[in-house]
Amino acid sequence: MHDERRRIEERVERLHDQRIKKAIYAATVPFEVEAWQAPGEPVPFEEAAAAAYAPFAMDTPWGPPWGTTWFRMRGQVPAEWAGKRVEAVIDLGFIGDWPGNQAEALVHRTDGTPLKAVNPLNQYVPIANPATGGEQIDYLVEAASNPDILAGDFAGPTPLGDVLTAGDKPLYTFQRADLAVLDEEVFHLDLDVQVLRELMLELGEHDPRRHEIMHALDRAMDLLDLDDIAGSAAAVRDALRPVLSRPANASAHVISGVGHAHIDSAWLWPIRETKRKTSRTFSNVTALADEYEDFIFACSQAQQYEWVRDNYPQVWARIQESVKKGQWAPVGGMWVEADGNLPGGEAVARQFIHGKRFFIEHFGVETKGVWLPDSFGYSAAYPQLAKLAGNEWFLTQKISWNQTNKFPHHTFWWEGIDGTRIFTHFPPVDTYNARFSGEEMSRAVRNYQEKGSATRSLAPFGWGDGGGGPTREIMERARRLADLEGSPKVVVEHPDAFFAKAREEYPDAPVWVGELYLELHRATYTSQARTKQGNRRSEHRLREAELWATTAALHAPGYAYPYEKLDRLWKTVLLHQFHDILPGSSIAWVHREAEAEYARVAEELEALTAEAVAALGGGGSRVFNTSPYDRAEVVRTAAGVPAYVEVPASGSAPLVAAAPAHSVTVTGRVLDNGLVRVEIAEDGTLASVRDLRANREVLADQGNLLRLHTDLPNYWDAWDVDKHYKNRYTDLLDAASVTVVEADPLRGAIRVERSFGKGSKITQTITLRAGSPRIDFETDIDWHEAEKFLKAGFPLDIRAPHSSAEIAYGHIQRPTHTNTSWEAARFEVSGHRWVHLGEPGYGVAVINDSTYGHDVSRTVREDGGTTTTVRLSLVRAPRVPDPGADQGSHRITYALLPGATIADAVAEGYALNLPLRVADAAGAPEPVVSVDGDGVTIEAVKLADDRSGDVVVRLYESRGGRAEGVLRTGFPLAGAQVTDLLERPLPNEVTEVTEGAVAVELRPFQVLTLRLARA
Repeated sequence: MHDERRRIEERVERLHDQRIKKAIYAATVPFEVEAWQAPGEPVPFEEAAAAAYAPFAMDTPWGPPWGTTWFRMRGQVPAEWAGKRVEAVIDLGFIGDWPGNQAEALVHRTDGTPLKAVNPLNQYVPIANPATGGEQIDYLVEAASNPDILAGDFAGPTPLGDVLTAGDKPLYTFQRADLAVLDEEVFHLDLDVQVLRELMLELGEHDPRRHEIMHALDRAMDLLDLDDIAGSAAAVRDALRPVLSRPANASAHVISGVGHAHIDSAWLWPIRETKRKTSRTFSNVTALADEYEDFIFACSQAQQYEWVRDNYPQVWARIQESVKKGQWAPVGGMWVEADGNLPGGEAVARQFIHGKRFFIEHFGVETKGVWLPDSFGYSAAYPQLAKLAGNEWFLTQKISWNQTNKFPHHTFWWEGIDGTRIFTHFPPVDTYNARFSGEEMSRAVRNYQEKGSATRSLAPFGWGDGGGGPTREIMERARRLADLEGSPKVVVEHPDAFFAKAREEYPDAPVWVGELYLELHRATYTSQARTKQGNRRSEHRLREAELWATTAALHAPGYAYPYEKLDRLWKTVLLHQFHDILPGSSIAWVHREAEAEYARVAEELEALTAEAVAALGGGGSRVFNTSPYDRAEVVRTAAGVPAYVEVPASGSAPLVAAAPAHSVTVTGRVLDNGLVRVEIAEDGTLASVRDLRANREVLADQGNLLRLHTDLPNYWDAWDVDKHYKNRYTDLLDAASVTVVEADPLRGAIRVERSFGKGSKITQTITLRAGSPRIDFETDIDWHEAEKFLKAGFPLDIRAPHSSAEIAYGHIQRPTHTNTSWEAARFEVSGHRWVHLGEPGYGVAVINDSTYGHDVSRTVREDGGTTTTVRLSLVRAPRVPDPGADQGSHRITYALLPGATIADAVAEGYALNLPLRVADAAGAPEPVVSVDGDGVTIEAVKLADDRSGDVVVRLYESRGGRAEGVLRTGFPLAGAQVTDLLERPLPNEVTEVTEGAVAVELRPFQVLTLRLARA
């Protein structure tokens, strides 16, 4: 037989694309269209309905960046269309090949009822099936002219990322607004040909099935009447039916399809636009559920549900109904799909608490899984926290983006730092926007790592980010692929059902231990420093407000615990932990608003804390310590005078100056407090740090070396730092001045000022205090660089086999060598408040108050000694998607702690991030709770969310070993229960109160929540 593949394949492609597809709508009549441009921000429907509209013609430009144009569309279904399926078809002038991040619209009836959205790949609105003829149609269409921020494929910066700079030139040209008859026979023929053609092209050239499909398509095309596509469609479909009905192989892979619409809560659009994107997509989804009874849609992010509930009550009611029918599956159990590395431990807990509680309260559904397809790597704390929130499974997709190493599993047990394991799946289709194309189905089977041991995977399908979610075309593809020879089988089902089946067939799946590190997007630990600082400080201010509000509620008559305010503030902070806000990968508008929100949060939390402290009574100065560790350190009084004070953990003490064992001396550029001696070089770097207790030099070379790197990643500017950034740099060694600014027995400080680059300046105040070996570097940066990366390095005279970096509720160890490609890929990593480097008998910690990114490397010197260098990432200067990212002022404090153990790093990490508070208070009660026992650390103290008056305490083992302790209360204790994160008692967990105290025993990094009843 002659090889005619090329002729047949090209024939089928042309006939499908140019004839069949264009015949799907059999007849059309145009709407009469009028338009009204809303001034400024979006307006309510009632205001738009009352506006004055002007005639509007097709092919007319419309829509300034971030604008809202309302269109009134009127039409009448022709009488001759009676009995046919009639739809509205609207093309706003859609552009490019990305269905999200551009124009989109929500269609309303004139009474304000939202019907359905219009998106690039979902342009229809159902009208009647069948039509009676003569129906009058009157729509109001709210169209958003959102700019395509990445239209230049990351080639350069754009002013379109903020309404303040975007201009007012129209972005789109309206193409179509029609009443149309959908020819269902042609519609289905289109899908038949698509599915078969794509399957054919994925099969091997020697596979008989490929040739069978090819010749069947060729014969079927002979039956297609080019002058009467509609009239011949049925015959063509009949000819294709035999090859479409061949059942799949018995061993075929099974793909569980789950409807999905990944909507970033902010990214290349502001939060206000996400509120509208959710309503548009969710209206599409509920409409599709009415059309397809077998459709199931999984949706995470309780915050987005709340937006729809508050702003689109009719869409909210439809969601509730879809949940009842089992077609809508709340998943994820988190307030938003948060960044997987940067939120603190308690913040991750609150993500689960607020998210799961929302779904329980509003739908009666307790989610079982963590749905995080798109975050940029995942902390090893997740398995434990997920299980403590009642979850059974974890799903992610993003690790498929790895730059260097292919992740070895798709279905596995993920083991966290404490030993908790959670059943995890990583879809081999390598997308969370699947459409069941032949290429996707082939890729899923080809990629699947568990062949021979397991047979099934999951595929989230639907267009995200405003693309409208799943479509009827995707559902039709799924139906055709349910049992088709040559393809994996597709079944649309709830993700819980998939995970139950996957776990049943593969209970002994392999285990992955530790973090799920994404070998890409490493710059998200640093970009948009002010956003990250706002998060860090908000987390600590929330801790402080809750602790002192609890103290006041227990001991101050008449004080009311601020449940509603704390709930609202927590949700604001949780929202901004979304995986494109906190990582710094959003447009300028998003980060401008985030900074303003953090400022409001700080102001309100400061007021709440001050109110709680004041409720304890005035009449004298006291020092309040929010840290879970006793403190002995220098504070400044209200008059600005330094004083050395001692304050118990989570408690307070009178502002009475104590005498430290050693005072500070300042001699030239040398600071000495009897514990450490710090010598500042003429260029402002550290020439020497000598640990006087251990009688050893800490540094192997210049310390606190500020290095400015050229930083242009290959593609994703705000997201990525590529390894070649290390190859080109400038060390900032030209100090404008090195000046002693404080020489008090309790504090010594030297200020170093530098200018560099394009008018940038750095002013550092290097401070040593009495009684502490910690050396602080208060760093003010006036930043005006572009495509640069600033780091602060400490080369330590330590042979450290690994670094230890704090993460949520614990710390993680990473090798300092690069024996394997996996280790080499971790050239930039994340941590929270501290990084520790140590050798047997000696260690050093680097502590910070607001940064996350860092790198650790080591070299062997000519003298045989080893230099282990830790470098903190301070600020970057990417230009896409925010051309002004990080520009302007920053204040960052970091510290060097010589002679530090892990326990010292933990304590000083809290101390730097939770400054002592000096306030007017005559007296204060004992701490609400205190704990004896090394390694047992109290993380949160609050009143129970059910307003019972119980006290909830969350604590964890912080050193990485077993710990025992006794928890005591500052109030009469009636009983104690171990609970899950949602403050519900855990079965088989017995806690006894003995003499008013609770004994606790923790495994390494275990998190424990105790609910304490008051007597």
